[in-house]
Amino acid sequence: MERLDKSVASSLTRFYIVALCVVAMLTISGLFLIRRTINNLNHDSRMVNVAGRQRMLSQRLTKLAILNVGQMKHSDSTQFNALVKIWKESHENLANKKLPVENGLVTWKSAALDSMFLDLMPVFDSIYLNFLLVNDSTIAVPQKQQALSQILEKEPLFLAKMDKIVFQFDKESFQRLENLERIEWILDIMTILVLFAEGILIFRPVVNTTRRVVKMLTESENALQLSNQKLKEANNQLLEAQNELLRVEEEKYELQLAEDRIRASALIEGQEEERKRFALELHDGIGQMLTGLKLHAEKLKSVQFHDEKNQKRFEQLVTLIQDIIQTTRQISFNLMPSVLSDFGLNAALRLLCEQTAELSGIKIEFDGDVNKRIEMNRPMEIGLYRIAQEALNNAVKHANADKIKIKLEQNKNRIILEITDDGKGFLISNLKSEDGLFLTRNGMENIRTRTQLLNGEMEIVSKVDSGTNLIVRVDL
Repeated sequence: MERLDKSVASSLTRFYIVALCVVAMLTISGLFLIRRTINNLNHDSRMVNVAGRQRMLSQRLTKLAILNVGQMKHSDSTQFNALVKIWKESHENLANKKLPVENGLVTWKSAALDSMFLDLMPVFDSIYLNFLLVNDSTIAVPQKQQALSQILEKEPLFLAKMDKIVFQFDKESFQRLENLERIEWILDIMTILVLFAEGILIFRPVVNTTRRVVKMLTESENALQLSNQKLKEANNQLLEAQNELLRVEEEKYELQLAEDRIRASALIEGQEEERKRFALELHDGIGQMLTGLKLHAEKLKSVQFHDEKNQKRFEQLVTLIQDIIQTTRQISFNLMPSVLSDFGLNAALRLLCEQTAELSGIKIEFDGDVNKRIEMNRPMEIGLYRIAQEALNNAVKHANADKIKIKLEQNKNRIILEITDDGKGFLISNLKSEDGLFLTRNGMENIRTRTQLLNGEMEIVSKVDSGTNLIVRVDL
């Protein structure tokens, strides 16, 4: 292939360039000659028209001269002087070989025409002078009649000579056409010869070279097809191995996800059980003891203390016991609210909103039907409650919100939990780590994990200074 590139391609390129240049030059030359001849023919037609008009003007001027000398009325409104002027200027332009056209002057070379115009000049001058005498109002009528006689005598000679001039113009124009035809034949024959030489010196070597190249390509293609067939078989085996490896990896990944989900579910379930047990311990154990302590303290209110300071300390002690009881109840409720198991998720969320609003001083609303309990399993009920509890705590601690709203609704077979606040908002990207997980310090990863364990969907919409909207959708 390297030999073909160097020996054939370069030589064929040179031949092509030379042949194309010759053909282009011949074509351009032919077009130039044709265009030039057409322009000349247009000028020839203009000259023939002007020469023919000279005959017409001379006859018209003769007629006007007769009418003028005879003092006869006529309808020709053309000024005699203007016609004489046009007739004279046209004759001088033809005689001087400078005929004005739209874009300039037309000139020509013709010894025959020069001789004819030179022979015509005395006749023209005689007729022109007599036209001037006829049109001169100071000349007497007999002199005008004599001038008219000379005009009538010279006019046939003028017309005859002008006919010869017109025919000479036409003859020379026809000769130029014949010359153009001969040149056109010469250019056509040269173009055909160049094309014939191009076919012998260029196209035939190209065909032979192409035949050799095609043969080499065919042999290479057959060898390539054989190699491709072997490579295809090897690729099929490799693909099968890759697919098997991918399947094993996918099964391993799914198994790992299932294990992580089971582990997380077991961990959360254990946490909930531990919270339930701890809440019962607080409520039934410490809570009952604190309640008994409060009763005993209230019975001592009737005892009179001799020291007023001791009386105030005792009252502070009673108040402290009451605060400890209230805090214990709040901790027990947060660990496992009894209203959740007794009245359902709607009632538990409403109570959560009321207690959080009382402690935080923020306006918290609950939008849901507390009189209707949504039937769902215990893990789903606890999971949705924990999601709402976590999101509400985040809004209270971090959002600087003036208003928070929790909405729970059932749409056919789907539960939708929505927590909205009008706080400062945030960028979602700031809550995620490099691997795409939510940072645990804000509780979002716990919400995401609980949502996944419920086979639900979580959506967060937040902008800076535009609040935050958390939506969790779970199918029953």
